[in-house]
Amino acid sequence: MAAYAALVSLMQIIDTIEHHHSPPVSIDKQQVESLTQILTILQEFLESYKSPVADGDEADPLEMRIADAAHAVEDVIESHIVNVIKLGRSSPNEVSFINFYQDLRQVIEEMNVIKKEAMETSPEAQLQRKVSSTRAGSLTSSSTVKESMMVGFDDVLLQLLDRLTEGNRNRQIIPITGMGGIGKTTLARHIFEHALVKEYFDIRAWITISQTYNVRETLRQVLHQVSGDLRSDLSEEDLGVKLRKYLLSRSKYLIILDDMWSVEVWEKMMVFFPDKNDGSRIVVTTRLSNLAAELTNSNSIGMRFLDDVCSWSLFSKTVFGDEVFPLELEEIGKKIVGKCKGLPLSIAVIGGLLAKSELTLEYWEHIEKNLSSIVNSENDEYCLRVLKLSYDHLPAYLKPCFLYMGMFGEDEVIRVAELMRLWVSEGFLKPIINKSSKTIAKEYLKELVDRNLILVDGLGAVGNIKYCKMHDLVRDLSFQEAEKQRFYYVLGQHYPRGINSQRRIVIPRSTSAMTFRDAMETMSSRARSFICHGDSVLELLDFRFLRTLSTYKYSEGYLEENVFQMVNLRYLSARFRSGFQIPSSISLLWNLHTLIVSFWDGVKTAPVEIWKMHQLKHVEFARDGMYLPDPPSGDSDVMMENLETLKGLIDFNLNEEMVKRIPNIKKLWIIYKDKVMERVKCLSYLQCLSKLESLTCLIYDGSDDEYLQSISFPRSLKKLCFLCGKFFYLEEILEKITSLPLLEKLQLFGGQFATGRWEIVEGQFPSLKYLSLNFCMNMECWTLEGSCLPRLEQLHLEEMKSLEEFPSEIGEIPTLKSIQLVGCSESMVVSLKKIVEEQEELQGDPPFHVIVKLSQPSCSLM
Repeated sequence: MAAYAALVSLMQIIDTIEHHHSPPVSIDKQQVESLTQILTILQEFLESYKSPVADGDEADPLEMRIADAAHAVEDVIESHIVNVIKLGRSSPNEVSFINFYQDLRQVIEEMNVIKKEAMETSPEAQLQRKVSSTRAGSLTSSSTVKESMMVGFDDVLLQLLDRLTEGNRNRQIIPITGMGGIGKTTLARHIFEHALVKEYFDIRAWITISQTYNVRETLRQVLHQVSGDLRSDLSEEDLGVKLRKYLLSRSKYLIILDDMWSVEVWEKMMVFFPDKNDGSRIVVTTRLSNLAAELTNSNSIGMRFLDDVCSWSLFSKTVFGDEVFPLELEEIGKKIVGKCKGLPLSIAVIGGLLAKSELTLEYWEHIEKNLSSIVNSENDEYCLRVLKLSYDHLPAYLKPCFLYMGMFGEDEVIRVAELMRLWVSEGFLKPIINKSSKTIAKEYLKELVDRNLILVDGLGAVGNIKYCKMHDLVRDLSFQEAEKQRFYYVLGQHYPRGINSQRRIVIPRSTSAMTFRDAMETMSSRARSFICHGDSVLELLDFRFLRTLSTYKYSEGYLEENVFQMVNLRYLSARFRSGFQIPSSISLLWNLHTLIVSFWDGVKTAPVEIWKMHQLKHVEFARDGMYLPDPPSGDSDVMMENLETLKGLIDFNLNEEMVKRIPNIKKLWIIYKDKVMERVKCLSYLQCLSKLESLTCLIYDGSDDEYLQSISFPRSLKKLCFLCGKFFYLEEILEKITSLPLLEKLQLFGGQFATGRWEIVEGQFPSLKYLSLNFCMNMECWTLEGSCLPRLEQLHLEEMKSLEEFPSEIGEIPTLKSIQLVGCSESMVVSLKKIVEEQEELQGDPPFHVIVKLSQPSCSLM
């Protein structure tokens, strides 16, 4: 809810000022105590408050008054910060300070009045809001990533398999139709990953179309999936021609076009998917039955609602997994399932809610009672109202994070690391003692995933959630609730209140420069967030209160002149024009947490004033990287004690003094271009970074062993990506890596094996889960001895031309899940096949998943 987010954000501003190394302002101690007490009481009130406004387009008046009052206090404090910083701390204006304390006293008094009114509300115990402290509050479910369950669709699955593999050699379009949330995508995904389908079709590609489709981007994605070609400089026509030529040169293909809303997108692309009379298939999922008829003359596969038995099975698995369903809850549980009317999405979401909530008959009866008023609805609004119930039951601390998800585009794949940093910058996360903001954000995300409100779209190498997205119905709910509470405004959307009071503004990809300039006339100068998803030209003028600015492109000079005057910025992600240098005034951004910058022209040097920015946590110099100057000499107090991430550093001068200045660094990405001896010795100080968990190291000049002699890794390391020249001897590097006790992910690019052998013995790599070897020369023999690699899950080998045979012991690693070969020798493929066959004879099932590509290298450092 907007009110709770505003209270938490305000509390964090006060706390930051109180504990900042060099706060720009001070607040009277008595005012701080009074304000903190009011904020704490109102937070506790909202955590148990049940709004009397059940439905409708209006937000709860009391909640909005609380939000507006908190915003008013923020405005007073942050306005004073701007004035003090711009006037200069050396010459404070006494009148300005007097006015500040008077204004602050006035808004505190208003908040106190609202607090008294809230206390008089005395809400009764609200079962609908009540969540078990042991189940919902612990954030410890059995699984972060829920499996996509196919319950009740076995016959439809077999029908679709038959349509895909029948003898008809003409290219066929097979539509899957049904309402939103009924399981179309789930069915298509199971087919796409089905072993028979993988064997039958030589080429497969999955593309989500959605309502706001882009034909050029769709063709680019298909081409990338089928051929590995990720071209971004070709026109729509050129991409289509290239795709058609590739498909004509290969055997039969399967293309799945998920969530199609218009026949126009198919009419623009159909010529690029040739009918080769080889049995190729195109599967289309759509909510529109009439669209299916326009696509093909053949019958579509219609998804039906689940029957009672299948609905109950899905509900039981969602709530209790493999555990026994409690007898005392079966009767009421079946009533709840009955009112879901067989819609899988509704069952999964309600089940996810109950899985995290109190297991009492009274609570479940309350859920059943609330569902009864919407049971007769038959359209997508019904789904939204069922989902609304799930939103209503979210703890107050999760609601702002859920509402924020609607700011991303439909079907957009969201990078989790970026999402969590944005949550932090917005001030949504209520501090927890002995937990970092990153840990809290991970727990919030995990709980939203466990409640089936956020979908996992991709995992990292060691099983962490790397990408997520939202089902379109859930996103609709998020957007609807956010609009009601004036939580943010999406430029171009109809909004009856206008945008003159908005604190968060989203600029969609499709926004033109003219639309943006027109909106500038009515935009609030007190906006706190600008999220620009596309290439719109931004001309931000006097947005001095801005906290979050995320964009990709701006016109010459406009933003550069103003961005480093926005002293309240916490999150800055931007691309600057050629010739621009980050000014020394960056140090005025007293509360900046995240700095992600790139330039159109070459390597830059950061200003030395960056060392004065004590709040920085994440610094990323994208594109060509950047030089970080040494900290000011003779000033031992200058350090970035909160800094956790440094990415894109060129020739980083790591030494004893530097180690002291970044004591809490956890993630480091460094590039060494010039082999100066001082720089070579820098690698010996890596071991002094006692909290370092992730290291990416690129060394361009490796003509001798000086780097190798100096390099030393900290025992805290969990992820290591090492890229080096062909003259590096990898045996010397690996000797220093194998004993790292916590290392889970290892990627090696380049280098050579001087002896031609790599032997891994028992006790080495005790925690390794992911191993990737890429373009490593002269590795002719690989042996495993004893119970080594006890936790390995994924193995990736790319362009390892010299290696002729897999070690047979690979098949005996019990944790191994997948092996991927790209561009390796044919004898390697043969030896791997033999290992798989041997393990199948012993176990009865394939021991692990195997992917083999004879070419198309896919080098990636991220």
